[in-house]
Amino acid sequence: MTVRILPLPETAPPVPDHGLGALSTDKGNLPLDSVDVHASITGLAAGIEVVQGFRNPFDMPLEATYIFPLPDRAAVTALRLEAADRVIEGELKERGQARLDYDTAIAAGQRAAIAEEDRPDVFTMRVGNILPGERVTIRLSLDQPLPHESASSATFRFPLVVAPRYIPGAPLDGAHAGSGVAEDTDAVPDASRISPPVLLPGFPNPVRLAVTVDIDPAGLPLTEVRSALHVVAEEGDGERTTVRLRPGERLDRDFVLRLDFAPHESAALSLIPDDSGEEGTFSLTVLPSGEARPRPRDVVLVLDRSGSMHGWKMVAARRAAARIVDTFRSEDRFAVLSFDTVIERPRDLGSGLADGTDRNRFRAVEHLAALDARGGTEMLTPLDEACRLLADSARDRVLVLITDGQVGNEDQLLAHLEPRLRGVRAHTVGIDQAVNAGFLNRLAAIGQGRCELVESEDRLDEAMEHIHHRIAAPLATGLTLHADGLEIVPGTVAPARPSALFPGVPLQIAGRFRGSSTGSVSVRGTASDGTAWEQRATGTVAEDPAARAIWARAHLRDLEDRYTVGGPDDLEQRIIATSLRFGVLCRFTAFVAVDSRVATEGQVPHQVVQPVETPRGWGGAAPMAAPRIAPAAFSMDMEVEPMERALPPDALPADAPPMPTAPTGPPPMAPAPTGPPPMQQGAPPGYGSPPPASGRPGGRPPGRSAERARRQGSSASSALTGFQQELANVLGRLRQVPETREERINRLLSELLPILESIVQRMQALSLDATPLADLRDDLHRLSPTADEATVNDQWTSALQVLADFTGESPPRRPFWKRHR
Repeated sequence: MTVRILPLPETAPPVPDHGLGALSTDKGNLPLDSVDVHASITGLAAGIEVVQGFRNPFDMPLEATYIFPLPDRAAVTALRLEAADRVIEGELKERGQARLDYDTAIAAGQRAAIAEEDRPDVFTMRVGNILPGERVTIRLSLDQPLPHESASSATFRFPLVVAPRYIPGAPLDGAHAGSGVAEDTDAVPDASRISPPVLLPGFPNPVRLAVTVDIDPAGLPLTEVRSALHVVAEEGDGERTTVRLRPGERLDRDFVLRLDFAPHESAALSLIPDDSGEEGTFSLTVLPSGEARPRPRDVVLVLDRSGSMHGWKMVAARRAAARIVDTFRSEDRFAVLSFDTVIERPRDLGSGLADGTDRNRFRAVEHLAALDARGGTEMLTPLDEACRLLADSARDRVLVLITDGQVGNEDQLLAHLEPRLRGVRAHTVGIDQAVNAGFLNRLAAIGQGRCELVESEDRLDEAMEHIHHRIAAPLATGLTLHADGLEIVPGTVAPARPSALFPGVPLQIAGRFRGSSTGSVSVRGTASDGTAWEQRATGTVAEDPAARAIWARAHLRDLEDRYTVGGPDDLEQRIIATSLRFGVLCRFTAFVAVDSRVATEGQVPHQVVQPVETPRGWGGAAPMAAPRIAPAAFSMDMEVEPMERALPPDALPADAPPMPTAPTGPPPMAPAPTGPPPMQQGAPPGYGSPPPASGRPGGRPPGRSAERARRQGSSASSALTGFQQELANVLGRLRQVPETREERINRLLSELLPILESIVQRMQALSLDATPLADLRDDLHRLSPTADEATVNDQWTSALQVLADFTGESPPRRPFWKRHR
């Protein structure tokens, strides 16, 4: 029998009123039929109501799942379910309990809805037991700050689509964590929760979108409102302005409004008392001015050239990177790493940092000009290599990442990079119209840098002016807060580690205070010339109901990131308690609404996952899945590094084969990297493997030396086990230490540091790899006995994680999403 497979006609028209691949019924195509966003901006904060309309087009009860974005800094404070004549207010509960309540209600035939957070900017809504032909409305209430990009502008950004993300790692066995299309992997165990299906080309606009923004400058000197990506209608009376989106737009890109202001005061402190009068929330904004004294810098520029960066994004990324290279002075040193599934460097610049000479800058720009988009987004290795290049330098150390951020392994990246970014300022430049702002803001926060988002080439010049200021020398570093006349509640300042101060770049800090609603707060630090720097703001009592929720969201995000990188055993319960106390959704809680009335009798609802739009400008360039086979990259004018150069051993499965090296000629197809080299038996990943012996590939000793080497390896393995036991005892003692700054810094410096000195020396004498312990030892040497509480807590968390990894006692952390289902 002969089978002929014919291609589809290139000009085949879609069925009228439907689209290629449309799921059609008499009552419509898909359950989500409307999204209304109404924002009310007052000053530099916005209250937002998001209304999602679901309609059941089937002849059986329906459960609809919608994976959707929200602003990564927004606090979700309420959920309401409306169906028929019923209005049900949602309750915020621990995530596992909320899921149990929802599943129980669906099984009992009751209408129910649940909203869960899977990333700071990715959420899942499930609405169950929608009757045939019935319409259900979900209302979400949010409070959001408007981030300052400069002293004269602020941005209201509302994302409208979850873009496809690159999912690295090996697939996991068992049931999926969610309803999305991606497989869960060891690097992204909840990939199926952040990967909605995507509408096929030609599908008609399935969702009616409405966006309305009311703007009250609240005394700020507003001069202009600009819409970056949409056509809008604007009306106002001179004091207030209303902006409306033109009808007919699709949910395929961020909605971005920029608010321009005339110059205003340099510091402001708002004090918002609680109703009880015992505590309150403070909000401090500092607008620094002046110029910093230039200092020699080490800068590593990491550029994403993966497939999702095609088109205008790649052009903008090349231009942005070239503009940064042009700012380097001869006393600076730099490196440029471009990556997809391999790392490439400019020709003739070597594998280290190059001087910022005209010749070297020309080579770097020449390299950038030749880049195009291809391959997958293997981001862990180039960022790890950047940290390696920036280690142990007395200069200003700066890392700049240029990317669309479309990766799913954000938690893995942050957990790995956090200890390596100490002393390094990490800035991120996000280029996309549906950018992964949540990840890029988180990475910049742990690197005490800034995040700049670029949604179009028109925006690039303005953004690059901001970036130029941020990679230059900061005005002040080592910032701390000092209150006069009021008490700042310990451990509540957000961000927990304020970034450095840069000229013209506002710094916003919030926290909780006790006692009188009068007083002042000073920000102190060290200026670029080594002198003391201080700016003081006197508090004014304000009525700002959103301030409490906005602070709580920022504080919860700090705590969640601490959980991601380690943290004490009780941190999960602290996060849940904070979320429930202040009524703000987080990754450990969920809003659930259950109708007490039974709507169906025993029918299992038909389940539909709402597809989303392809982000505008992407075309067919969604991120690749993690490759099982991939061509090795080769270019005559580029130095190509195999991806295993800096790959941490715990990033890939331990039983995977060794990674291939990059070829030196035109490559055949080669197996993709799937794991690190084999480890010495008995050693936890990343520790204790002796360096290869010279003379044979793989370090195998020649001839009669084999038995001697075997004995030495056995002796080294035995010694390693002794070191592990020694530090396991130390770890057990440290876990019992009271959670106070004084006790923790005393134990770190007087107990742990001397032990590390001894163990590192003994391991190195046996040719055992002690790098992580040596890095921890060096961090403790740099830790000042007068360090502030946040710095001590961060170092404590990192130390316990390093010891747990070394001893193999790292307790399994429950994923945020793993709550009963």
